[in-house]
Amino acid sequence: MLLAIDQGTTGTTCLVVDETLAIRGRGYRGLTQHFPAPGLVEHDAEEIWQTVLAAVEAALTDAGIGASELRALGITNQRETTVLWDRTTGRPVAPALVWQDRRTAARCSGLPAELIRERTGLVPDPYFSATKLEWLLAHTGAAGDLAFGTVDSWLAWKLTGEHVTDVSNASRTMLLSLDSLAWDDELLALFSVPHSLLPEVVSSSGELGEATLLGASIPLTGMAGDQQAALFGQTCFAAGRAKVTYGTGAFVLANAGSERPSAAPGVLATVAWRLGDEPVVYALEGSVFAAGAAIQWLRDGLGLIEDAAETEALARSLAGNDGVHFVPALTGLGSPHWRPDARGLISGLTRGTRREHLVRAALEAIAFQTSDVLAAMDLELELLRADGGAAANGFLLQFQADVARVPVEVPAEREATALGAAALAGLGAGVWDDTAELECGWRCAARYEPELDTAEATRLVEGWRDALRRTLA
Repeated sequence: MLLAIDQGTTGTTCLVVDETLAIRGRGYRGLTQHFPAPGLVEHDAEEIWQTVLAAVEAALTDAGIGASELRALGITNQRETTVLWDRTTGRPVAPALVWQDRRTAARCSGLPAELIRERTGLVPDPYFSATKLEWLLAHTGAAGDLAFGTVDSWLAWKLTGEHVTDVSNASRTMLLSLDSLAWDDELLALFSVPHSLLPEVVSSSGELGEATLLGASIPLTGMAGDQQAALFGQTCFAAGRAKVTYGTGAFVLANAGSERPSAAPGVLATVAWRLGDEPVVYALEGSVFAAGAAIQWLRDGLGLIEDAAETEALARSLAGNDGVHFVPALTGLGSPHWRPDARGLISGLTRGTRREHLVRAALEAIAFQTSDVLAAMDLELELLRADGGAAANGFLLQFQADVARVPVEVPAEREATALGAAALAGLGAGVWDDTAELECGWRCAARYEPELDTAEATRLVEGWRDALRRTLA
């Protein structure tokens, strides 16, 4: 049996899977979100650890096994979220700054964009870890033997006592050279980050450490950022294959092969994974900041719905969007615009506008933003694989196929991120010999073909882009 720990923005999911990647046990614990001021998003790193322990215990109980029966474990995580802790006490010295946190937007506007793009494949944005770490070092007054890490690194420290991060997570910090796959001294100087704070960069699959968990010793053999793990879980092993994960944000990744890609403006180049000593695999990525977060806002901020499951029926109750568009720039706009200063907008309101229109506009916005990223990537895609919570929403997936003009496939098991972590761990532990064995096990649950005619799809996209222009003006 293998254990996958999927530590996400809103909670932690743990899966126990067998050698066919069939799920035998599942556990989940929610994570408290802290919003101390507009644009600021924080987590308690100790609470993150406690949700992991509770979710692991629940998954093992559900599977009817003990921790000692696990052959290996893998970690996948919300990326970029920045943790700073004291090596001596093992405790965080400040709240973790979440990837959505925008407090460093002003700092990012003055950074050398060309240097950062050339070295890291990224763009200067508060999304990434470097300016968050710089802010923590400047504002917490913390001293002593400190350690920095993204959430994978924090969990690996708690589990193994080793200070490591995998290459996919390291590539999201804005501190790693995408060519050398090592910490870049010039960038460390730019952000005043001592090298002593940094974890060792390791592969995504292999012998990464020995974890102590619930009294058992278990090899840690897989580790990757959540979006890279989902790409792996969707078996996008060949260059040109792509997936979208609908979560708090929406994240489009396309396998770019073993040569560093030349990313179009608005699109990121990043590391997908590295298996043992094999050559690193790169990816093109577009990050949409508000997908599920827009639905959460309708529920928690406006009280228009009680549960996200209601949205499909509400959207289908209308024949069309009646010109109502919602640009959910609730924490700025990510790919392909990269405008941290952008703010949300709802357009096309009339006396006839009802909550159904706003719900439909939010779902359509997820698809429109995803399509904008795919267009910026300029790839000839045969299909797009979708996962995440919103992959259960048939209205969204059909609309995605219609506006992107590409078939959308949903796997039989939508927990692609956690399964990706399990697959990486299994490879690292020798459960499978290569990725070909994993590819044979991927099963399609549903396929959505474009149904709208091209002229109608174009009209809808133009309506969206008009609302987008107003947001960016």
